[in-house]
Amino acid sequence: MGKLNCDSMPRFLQAILLLLSCVFGLSLGTELSFVTCGSVIKLLNLKHNVRLHSHDVRYGSGSGQQSVTGVSAVEDSNSYWSVRGTSDVLCHRGTPVKCGQTIRLTHVNTGRNLHSHYFASPLSSNQEVSAFGENGEGDHLDEWMVQCGGSVWKREEAVRFRHRATDALLSVTGEQYGRPIHGQTEVHAMSSPSQHSLWKAMEGIFMKPSESPAGSRDYSHPHTEF
Repeated sequence: MGKLNCDSMPRFLQAILLLLSCVFGLSLGTELSFVTCGSVIKLLNLKHNVRLHSHDVRYGSGSGQQSVTGVSAVEDSNSYWSVRGTSDVLCHRGTPVKCGQTIRLTHVNTGRNLHSHYFASPLSSNQEVSAFGENGEGDHLDEWMVQCGGSVWKREEAVRFRHRATDALLSVTGEQYGRPIHGQTEVHAMSSPSQHSLWKAMEGIFMKPSESPAGSRDYSHPHTEF
């Protein structure tokens, strides 16, 4: 399992993560076997070996919102996403994400949420996936259900992300862009599950569950969002 490469992150983000590591406790390697709320992670599409990515480049068609792509580069700070709860249901920091739980994935460098809607994607004409909102706040079209096989989202497990509003799955089928994002792969949503919609948590910084004085797990930490 890869570890977080802080050298590929902006200085302001490095400072935030250092502070959090001192105050709340973080797992930088393989201590935790599951993904937790508040974690900052990269997601790999297993079929096409690209990481979920975004940047301040807008689509030239469809919604015109911030584009979401797949990149083969491992060390790219624009591929970090924060695992968060929804506007209705908080996701307490360090709590393991359950299979079937609805979450938001917020792009760390731009503060916009992974989003989908009934616009056509630019290359394949599947359902467009974009990044939307400001400072982590968007709308109900930012909500995704984690589909996995057990009780919680395990880091070694292949999972799917189903868009709650449209019932489509976050997918990659291999189409590549030209300029200005040459070589990056289209990310879109599709109605049917396939190998194209399997993802795995990779490099990242994983929030540890808080410990009570008696040593038992305490998932009711009063701080709720990263």
